[in-house]
Amino acid sequence: MKLNELRDNEGANKSRKRVGRGIGSGSGKTGGRGVKGQKSRSGVAINGFEGGQMPLYRRLPKRGFRNPFSKSYNAISLSRIQAAIDAGKLDANGTVNAEALIEAGVIRRPLDGVRLLSDGDFSAKLTFDVAGASKAAIEKIEKAGGSVQLPEKKEPVKKMAPKAKK
Repeated sequence: MKLNELRDNEGANKSRKRVGRGIGSGSGKTGGRGVKGQKSRSGVAINGFEGGQMPLYRRLPKRGFRNPFSKSYNAISLSRIQAAIDAGKLDANGTVNAEALIEAGVIRRPLDGVRLLSDGDFSAKLTFDVAGASKAAIEKIEKAGGSVQLPEKKEPVKKMAPKAKK
């Protein structure tokens, strides 16, 4: 093989379709765009437009509310943590927090924190540093000789009454 004989495989480079080159080409005149109107021109995006009629998304009432302050937690059962300890993935002596659970492969990403649930049996003596835990989960952990550290809840800020107008 010589350098001047190098070429792509057959069909690797398709030549573009040359539209609008006369009626004999098969894609001339309107160039495959149909006839007339807004859609035959370039740069058209009219999704949801109903020809002047009030569009469906404006006829229907608004519903729901998305709380911008809502939090999304990783809910993990104590049985999954016990299984990770039994498999040797999680250190039974250290503190269990989001980073330790990610390293052990119990969770994929921390989200807004970890919340413990009391599903299944639990017998390891561990210290947990998590965002939340159910009462039953805390009871099981303390019964096994462990402890749970939860973040302190902040008191809501009280608004002052507006001043009276003179």
